[in-house]
Amino acid sequence: MTQVDMVQVEELVREIARALVDEPSAVEVESVDRDENTVLKLRVAPQDVGKVIGKQGRTARSVRTILGAVSMKLHHRYTLDILEEDDA
Repeated sequence: MTQVDMVQVEELVREIARALVDEPSAVEVESVDRDENTVLKLRVAPQDVGKVIGKQGRTARSVRTILGAVSMKLHHRYTLDILEEDDA
């Protein structure tokens, strides 16, 4: 996996999140490399957390499904954490 791939995956998650929320300027995506995977930490405005999670987690599950497809193509596992305001 190259640095370019990681940046493109981050940008993909960022753009999906921006399309879902009311405050797109508040969307932040941080990637944290672990041994065998990369964790993408998504942070949005407090009032938009429900929009990226969706009813019964359907929206979050859909974004994770897209990341699963990307993971298969790039042969590198990506996971998504949606952070709430009090998470560090």
